[in-house]
Amino acid sequence: MASRIRKRIVSALVVVGIVAAGAIAVAWRPPVSAIATPPRDSFDPALVKRGRELASLGNCNDCHMARGGKVFAGGLQVPTPFGTIFSANITPDPETGIGRWSEQAFVRAMRSGVSRDGAHLYPTFPYDHFTKVSEDDNRALYAYLMTRTPVQAPAPANQLVFPLNLRPVIVGWKLLFLHNAPLKPDPKQSAQWNRGAYLVEGLAHCGSCHTPRNALGAERASAQFAGGDVDDWRAYPLNDTSKSPVPWTAEALFTYLRTGSHPQHGVARGPMAQVVSNLSSVPEEDVRAIATYMAGVAGAPTPDRQQRGNEAMARIDPAKSAQPDRAPQAQAAHPAGAAIYQAACAGCHEAGRPLPYGGVNLLLSTGVSASDARNVTNTILIGLKPAADERSPIMPGFASSMDDGQIVALLQYLRARFSDQPVWDGLDRLVRDARGSQLTYVQTTAGAKNTPAAPQQREKP
Repeated sequence: MASRIRKRIVSALVVVGIVAAGAIAVAWRPPVSAIATPPRDSFDPALVKRGRELASLGNCNDCHMARGGKVFAGGLQVPTPFGTIFSANITPDPETGIGRWSEQAFVRAMRSGVSRDGAHLYPTFPYDHFTKVSEDDNRALYAYLMTRTPVQAPAPANQLVFPLNLRPVIVGWKLLFLHNAPLKPDPKQSAQWNRGAYLVEGLAHCGSCHTPRNALGAERASAQFAGGDVDDWRAYPLNDTSKSPVPWTAEALFTYLRTGSHPQHGVARGPMAQVVSNLSSVPEEDVRAIATYMAGVAGAPTPDRQQRGNEAMARIDPAKSAQPDRAPQAQAAHPAGAAIYQAACAGCHEAGRPLPYGGVNLLLSTGVSASDARNVTNTILIGLKPAADERSPIMPGFASSMDDGQIVALLQYLRARFSDQPVWDGLDRLVRDARGSQLTYVQTTAGAKNTPAAPQQREKP
């Protein structure tokens, strides 16, 4: 009996040893040899220029720059359900950045999520999208980053719960969710659509924000572009579940992505404002390709959806609308909110002036019709700060002039008057949390704050 028990224990230990050895073998990645930092003039200027455009398409500067820090020096705090991760320094500093990375090491990080020293990278760096970036584009990105000004800035230590603070654990996530297959062009679609698919699904990684995530932090493939959460903001659905009162078209998407606003949809704010700031400096044909692909994702509106959009447009002029005006009923139900709206909001939002000189008519606001009130609340609190030296929408913030109860009353009135969606629940807590969050600024349109291109290279709306 004792002999059989010993044999079973030994067998079990052997199995455990084999499994452990296999796990280590799967998790281990060899380091890539360090190199001397290449001279700046060793890179083709045309390649560097293309890399700048690609970095803007990928919004690299905003993730790899702490608020108030230097571009590409990293240190941005990224909150996750599992703790806080800090973005890496991707300047060519040889000690704290990627100055000693070869192109081979850079491409491995982009496609496999593995650092030069062999450590697995957390998927807050969206290599699940970057696997689709072409060899030529990776080469251009590498050339651009290696010609930036080196900044000595070590990233703070990540603050993650056990065992996720152990990088080999990431291998399990990769086995489940990292697919290295390249994106194949669809022969049934146009070249512009396929170019948009390559950018959206790859370098631009739009799904990282606009797709909900599962319990392990991976994008839910079954709900692609159905909306997500980022930095205390709501990234709206981009598919056929969109709540925008007027259906998006490819042309409307292009204008919005290029300039940061559209008269039938409103103004980019929060993290999306940073995206359009970067897109203002890239080739127009790339933005049109993104718009074409995303319009295809949403699909043509159903007749009912189009009819509701037409009714929303007609409501702007009550004399032309067959629908009853909701204002009297909303005012009766929410008199305090109606009074605040008339005093603080109507002067801009009902003036009839086009953007950026007037506010969007709230009958057309996606935020007011959205499933929750986060984006509207954030905008009321913070406002819309103007872009330096450029025409852009502007709105004062009311954090210091309205208390939580007044903002709740205003939100209730806006929802009742300007939307046919159900009432928002939990507004008291939402407003309290929004006021307490670390939302420091809202940038709109092609602003100079984060755009790497020189001002003369940006297109003004």
